[in-house]
Amino acid sequence: MTFEELKPKVTDIISDLVISREEKLLKICELLTNAIDYYNWMGFYFANHETKTLHLGPYVGAATDHTVIPFGKGICGQVALSNSNFVVPDVAAQDNYIACSFTVKSEIVVPLFVNGKNIGQIDIDSHVLDPFTTADEHFLEFVNQEISKLF
Repeated sequence: MTFEELKPKVTDIISDLVISREEKLLKICELLTNAIDYYNWMGFYFANHETKTLHLGPYVGAATDHTVIPFGKGICGQVALSNSNFVVPDVAAQDNYIACSFTVKSEIVVPLFVNGKNIGQIDIDSHVLDPFTTADEHFLEFVNQEISKLF
């Protein structure tokens, strides 16, 4: 399924009046990991700006010990500070990478903004080296724009 075909499905999940925000986020994770073969783990982290930590929200994929990540640590922690997308073609080449599993080869993290403030991020791990393109970035930015309507 193409990113253009997925966009209305994301919008439909966001606009569902029956399910909770947490359920919507989980459904988005399920949709994208089922539709895009190189999205092997997908989840949301949300920022606590007082403690300068990220906290794991809904996700799909293997269980992770990384439920709380300090700002600055790992790819997600760096995005919490930079407010910029971070694409890692090969996690083995990153010094400040938090290893989740030996099967993870690459990662993309896209910040989630609400009223100009970085409140969290989408984090996606892949078992494939260098699968993420600018099309992934643009699509995930769209997803986050839709999700921002929930806050």
